[in-house]
Amino acid sequence: MEHMYELKNTDTIISPSLIYYEEIIRENIKKAIRTAGSPERLWPHVKSHKSKDMVRMQMEYGITKFKTATVAEAEMAAEAGAEKVILAYPLIGPNMERFVKLAKAYPDTVFYGVEDDLAQFEALSGVCVEHNAVLPMLVDVNMGMNRTGVPIERLEELYRSASSLPGLRLCGMHCYDGNHNNKDAAVRQAQVDDTDKKVSDIMERLNGDGICCELAVAGGTPSFPCHAGATRWYLSPGTAFITDAGYYMNLPDLDFIPGAAVMTRVISHPAKGVFTTDLGYKAIASDPAEQRGYIVGLEDAVPIIHSEEHWAFRLEDESRIPAIGSCLYVIPTHICPTTALYPEILVAKEGQVADRWQVTARNRRITY
Repeated sequence: MEHMYELKNTDTIISPSLIYYEEIIRENIKKAIRTAGSPERLWPHVKSHKSKDMVRMQMEYGITKFKTATVAEAEMAAEAGAEKVILAYPLIGPNMERFVKLAKAYPDTVFYGVEDDLAQFEALSGVCVEHNAVLPMLVDVNMGMNRTGVPIERLEELYRSASSLPGLRLCGMHCYDGNHNNKDAAVRQAQVDDTDKKVSDIMERLNGDGICCELAVAGGTPSFPCHAGATRWYLSPGTAFITDAGYYMNLPDLDFIPGAAVMTRVISHPAKGVFTTDLGYKAIASDPAEQRGYIVGLEDAVPIIHSEEHWAFRLEDESRIPAIGSCLYVIPTHICPTTALYPEILVAKEGQVADRWQVTARNRRITY
């Protein structure tokens, strides 16, 4: 794997720099499509890359629907030509009006909002009426993660209540289940089957009563293969297309290859058996606390100090300590917040930097 990430002609590349590897990412896109059965069934999240160029690459393969976490990401996806966009984050405060204005500004894109609380549905209804807009909506379902979403036992009641509000057109359910990430694929599948059936039963009752509830978008990277076999729902992996060390090491059954690394340089040998890089936590995500990344070819190097601009490691075999000035490639444990630390991504192809992508939605606002 070491030579997959090594770049030629690094003399002019500043460090640290974020590198995406085009060949790997394209293969990951193909794998996701095979898992889903078709590109039409995929509704991928953009939060891992926040890049218009990455959206356009996915669109080359027939993927036209995207999920987002911010108004800026939703605008970015629309600018790229997405047919449908979900803002998969409860709309509150000024984000309600921002999102309604964004939806009116891009009439060729269908925008969906999500809510999990009746008072917020009512507030959003008022904004839509004020702007003479009708906004498609999904109810955000708590699939057991306890982060957002209405608990399943209150889901049907909320859906029925919100379905009659003016300015809103309820379409279905948003079912993110980041909690379904057990290392045992069989356990993961059983957990997914259990919650999917509960939601499916509610959807069937609603539709049977003439209340439209036909759309369901489910899963993240660990669980989308489970939903793929259990339902006909849309699938929304995010990290899978880039893949980081966290999923690669903890969920090997997914078979996605890490497609990003941070190039760093050794800057010091401050003590016996220790080397320090310029990869501080301003340049790689500071979560998880235990192991924030792995050096390709030196995976056994033990992190000992990680500060803003420095990351020091210890190696038992001093003969393997890299020379000062040498380039190393670190696979982040968590790529999503790592990408957000950079204004641009260097895109490598055949061992060389071939392109530069802007991290388009890195900030919270583009236009709206």
